[in-house]
Amino acid sequence: MTKKELIEQIRLKKSVLCVGLDTDLSKIPSHLLQEADPMFAFNKAIIDATKEYTVSYKINTAFYEAYGEKGWQSLAKTLDYIPKNIFTIADAKRGDIGNTSTQYAKTFFETYNFDSVTIAPYMGKDSVVPFLQFEGKWGIVLGITSNEGSLDFQHLIADGKPLYEHVLNKVSTWGTTDNIMFVVGATRKEQLAKVRSICPDHFFLIPGVGAQGGDVATVCENTMNKDAGILINVSRGVIYVSNGLDFAEKAGEAAQQYQQEMAVYL
Repeated sequence: MTKKELIEQIRLKKSVLCVGLDTDLSKIPSHLLQEADPMFAFNKAIIDATKEYTVSYKINTAFYEAYGEKGWQSLAKTLDYIPKNIFTIADAKRGDIGNTSTQYAKTFFETYNFDSVTIAPYMGKDSVVPFLQFEGKWGIVLGITSNEGSLDFQHLIADGKPLYEHVLNKVSTWGTTDNIMFVVGATRKEQLAKVRSICPDHFFLIPGVGAQGGDVATVCENTMNKDAGILINVSRGVIYVSNGLDFAEKAGEAAQQYQQEMAVYL
């Protein structure tokens, strides 16, 4: 999906919602465990209930890889079921030497045909650039995250600036605003405006809203640009609102509530 197409969907739906399909068999409604493919049955119902309100789905591959071949089959079926006008993210956080990164890129852009994949940039340029060679595809690079361990490295001062600032500045020169996004954690509110000032025109994938403590208003007010420029990911706050027979209905209601909060800024 191109940047223009993504912006069109954001404007059409008045939403920057990205629903995270972090599907955990220990958390889905128990009645679905009788299905031939419980993960896909859950995802299908969630997608049906939320697709009107979301512009993106993020599939965290770890939850599928853990189940081996069956998990990958569930992932593929889920990806195929997502409407083609909705932006898809493989949350895989890959990053390796160039020829290995090329194979990772082929996995998620050719074999599975995702629109984007998350990338860990620690190994530098040759680990990121291979993902940027596919037309209409995106690399979503870890910029600044909101987990406790982010303090171990991302905020260390190097040449007078936190390391994450060097990452944002350097990585943004390796591609364009049409093929690079950054992961920017929502729970560190004081950093949002700073990161936007460093990368004024890039899209951000912003996790941390909902269960992790971030809120839509703070994110939108500090990070939106002329193109909207953000995708706000919510996982638990949508897909696990209920674990009963009404799980899909409740997920749809939660997605609609987030969309309505976002529409104010669009």
